[in-house]
Amino acid sequence: MEAIQIETGHRPEAAVIWLHGLGADGHDFEPIVPELELTKPVRFVFPHAPVRPVTINNGMRMRAWYDIYQMGSMSGGFREDEQGLRASQKLVDEMIAAQGLPPEKIVLAGFSQGGAIVLQTGLRHAGRLAGIMALSCYLPIASTVAAERSAANQSIPIFMAHGAYDEVIPIQRAQQSRAALEALGYKVEWHDYPMPHSVCAPEIADISAFLSKVI
Repeated sequence: MEAIQIETGHRPEAAVIWLHGLGADGHDFEPIVPELELTKPVRFVFPHAPVRPVTINNGMRMRAWYDIYQMGSMSGGFREDEQGLRASQKLVDEMIAAQGLPPEKIVLAGFSQGGAIVLQTGLRHAGRLAGIMALSCYLPIASTVAAERSAANQSIPIFMAHGAYDEVIPIQRAQQSRAALEALGYKVEWHDYPMPHSVCAPEIADISAFLSKVI
């Protein structure tokens, strides 16, 4: 799969696979790498999502990890693109396998749609992963997690961050996702910030601390 790759040092000891949001591409989070100031050599992989028509954008073709039919709360009974979600889950599983590192040295990170995919993938991945960073996102097809989750990742560190003024994915939806995860026994490190659907400097500092801790 096409991706931007940055290594912060010789012979990386860990990898972070970081998925962008709807309509962006792998370059989106590339500038954050030096701001994280990690001491270990780490490989950052920023894949480009496939180009597909997106229903809520009038069928316009753009980079997207899955189709979005409508936005709404987890309990809103809205239709999700389960086929697209599972196809992207498979792509991420393949990227994990391609790193040449044990899964416990790999963090899955994602923003918005990308965050939904790393939750979808990380909770189900057969090998123990180092952590999940779910930024400004929600838990997709939440009703299937209990049956499909991997025992290896039951205690995986999960970092969730969201903007209090997010107009794309309301913070209440992320809080519902957090509650659903906690109800299944997952430990969630939750952060919220006075920002819209974006990333801010205090969040980058918290991401750096999380990564330093798990890898």
